[in-house]
Amino acid sequence: MSIRTERLGAVIKRDLGKIIQKGYQRSGSFVTVTKVDVTPDLLMAKVLLSVYAPGKDEDALFAHIEEKNAEIRKELAQKIRHQVRRIPELHFINDKTAEHVEKMENLFQKIRKERQERENNSEGED
Repeated sequence: MSIRTERLGAVIKRDLGKIIQKGYQRSGSFVTVTKVDVTPDLLMAKVLLSVYAPGKDEDALFAHIEEKNAEIRKELAQKIRHQVRRIPELHFINDKTAEHVEKMENLFQKIRKERQERENNSEGED
């Protein structure tokens, strides 16, 4: 990645985070822009969103944000229009990293618990 794409990615991440939090995040839910990758030609930005909506359908919230893509891009254009000639096309991707981390942590806890139980059983037999 070039310095230009990294800078633009950082600007988009910052401003998109504010835009989504103010206008597209439903009550009781959290949407975080976790990463923005901009193509070298600066025409497309891959935006990773982490969606957390306890007790609600997270996929529906993500779909709502995807539906509002043009509207969000327009708001972004108003904020960064003096920094770029063309506003990159936004492609939202649901970042499930947090869910994967939680699943892995649960697996590790289960393994630790089973190992501890085996050790306790083997000590009791001696």
